[in-house]
Amino acid sequence: MPARARLTSPDKLVYPGKKITKQQVADYYRAVADRLLPEVARRPLSVLRCPDGVAGTCFFQKHHADALGGAVHAVPIREKDGGSEDYVYIEDADGLLDLIQMNVLELHPWGSRIDDLERPDRLVFDLDPGEGVDWNAIKAAAREVRARLDEAGLESFLRLSGGKGLHVVVPIAPGPDWATAKAFCEAFADAMARRSPDRYVATASKAKRKGVIFIDWLRNGRGATSVASWSLRAREAAGVAVPLRWDELGRAKSGSDYDLPRALRRAASLKRDPWEGWEEAGRQQLPRLDAG
Repeated sequence: MPARARLTSPDKLVYPGKKITKQQVADYYRAVADRLLPEVARRPLSVLRCPDGVAGTCFFQKHHADALGGAVHAVPIREKDGGSEDYVYIEDADGLLDLIQMNVLELHPWGSRIDDLERPDRLVFDLDPGEGVDWNAIKAAAREVRARLDEAGLESFLRLSGGKGLHVVVPIAPGPDWATAKAFCEAFADAMARRSPDRYVATASKAKRKGVIFIDWLRNGRGATSVASWSLRAREAAGVAVPLRWDELGRAKSGSDYDLPRALRRAASLKRDPWEGWEEAGRQQLPRLDAG
């Protein structure tokens, strides 16, 4: 860890139930930095900070503050009221470790980069199970989302959320604006919900989600974020949002299959990137979706 990112309170318990300390969290992020940084570098970030560990109060922060560290940078972004605010971004492992020093556990990047803020280059469908939905149904939903995207000419990639669900992630060539990208995702989710209303909903209403899966398309608007691959989650189980190959889905037992120690072992032992082909897929164009 660079000198300016010297860790204070290294023995503080961040995940008390797992006996995981702040030092272990920093060691984890240092070990996975090469895998994590392509997901987060030079993108505006919302970060979840837990100064007293996951048993205490955690809060999201998206605006820059000098206290975050010298390797954590600011990018001015126009807000809805017409004003501008400085948002957080990082370039490298120094920035990542400065964030960890400031008790950041989760990193949630925008779907665009700071040098092309108004043109997203990735879409995320978060499969969020309602009460009573079993894991096999969530896996089946991910496969169906993949198949429907394939029909639309889009290759997709799979991530365990580190919590209850799965994420299906789609790289696209920058070009469509935020409104276009969000409209595509809404129409896609609506179409799936219409075809299988007994399995899916495309509305965030809690009252309508019991026994079905919410295909959360809302993460694809300007300023919305989704957790990065290899990010820890601020939950007692110390789950990690882990990217999988599609052929690994059958063996997955939950969205939080990988806690910190297991994710660390996976990162160290991977022979190839589970999202192999991502760069090539990033040239694919967002199609028009027939909402019928």
